[in-house]
Amino acid sequence: MSKAILPWGCATDDAYPTPKDVRSVIDYALTQGWNPDLAGGTFFLSESEHASSFELDDFLLTDRLRTEAAPDPTTRVFRAAEEHPDR
Repeated sequence: MSKAILPWGCATDDAYPTPKDVRSVIDYALTQGWNPDLAGGTFFLSESEHASSFELDDFLLTDRLRTEAAPDPTTRVFRAAEEHPDR
């Protein structure tokens, strides 16, 4: 989810990951044991398992779209904006 704070609050916007972001995800997945050569070659990057150890400059992990019981990411977006007001 984008860390952008829009006039109506925290919400998804039209931000898209850059090639640098994709490279960061791939590098992280490889350090976590992902083997892209295996059949299927998938790596599930979830908030519950990875948010404490992985974050991108402009995005954060959220499981909210997949699981209604996942925590609301709004607090984390606001905290990121306070920690890095220049973004």
